[in-house]
Amino acid sequence: SISVENRAIAGQFAENKYWNKASGLLDQMACAAGGLVFIDFKQPEKPLLKKIPFDFASHKHRLLIVNTGKGHADLSQEYSSIPQEMKDIAHFFGKKSLREITRQDVITNIKELRRQNSDRAVMRALHFFDENDRVDEEVSSLEQNNFSAFLEFVRGSGNSSWKYLQNVYVPSVPEEQSISIALALTEHFISCHKKGSCRIHGGGFAGVILVFLPEDLCPSYKAMMEKALEKDCVYDLSIRPYGAIEIF
Repeated sequence: SISVENRAIAGQFAENKYWNKASGLLDQMACAAGGLVFIDFKQPEKPLLKKIPFDFASHKHRLLIVNTGKGHADLSQEYSSIPQEMKDIAHFFGKKSLREITRQDVITNIKELRRQNSDRAVMRALHFFDENDRVDEEVSSLEQNNFSAFLEFVRGSGNSSWKYLQNVYVPSVPEEQSISIALALTEHFISCHKKGSCRIHGGGFAGVILVFLPEDLCPSYKAMMEKALEKDCVYDLSIRPYGAIEIF
């Protein structure tokens, strides 16, 4: 039997080598494990995996993704710059990753960090620490069945991705911002109804956004987005409880 970890590592190897994308293990671990999961990569060779039993339908909400019309195939450099810039900040302290330092280390040394690295790298590091805290809060919210708090943390995560991680569009191609358009429309819809949450999904720069909406608002949201973007751009998803399965 192949372990969840080894299935994920095989997927990561294929993506790194054959797609030239410096991806980590997050997507691969989630796909290999199945269900809603929390994953801690402090020890990359042995990630900590915890399943979270939660049903969005029990709160009368749906999980949607919106295809904004552009894939990641030609964005490997932008995608890879995120982990590289975070490692550059860690290397300033003689460490391999940001998990080995603290937010206060970055703040205390921010002047010298900015002299030796780009401002974007520093902001991405600050996002890293805040995002890790948010993940813990999101898990705690779901475990306590506090769905409204979970949605608020998702909203904060999306805002931080846009402002500090800066993976919503490619800086060198400002005229193409399909993710930004989709988020702007969705945030306006959510603001009007005062319900739901959204954020960029995946590696960023292109692809899809993630949306949580009450079931009764999904038809009107889908109609609005299909009119603005493309027909069949909104997908209604469910998280299957099973991950990668061996077939004999």
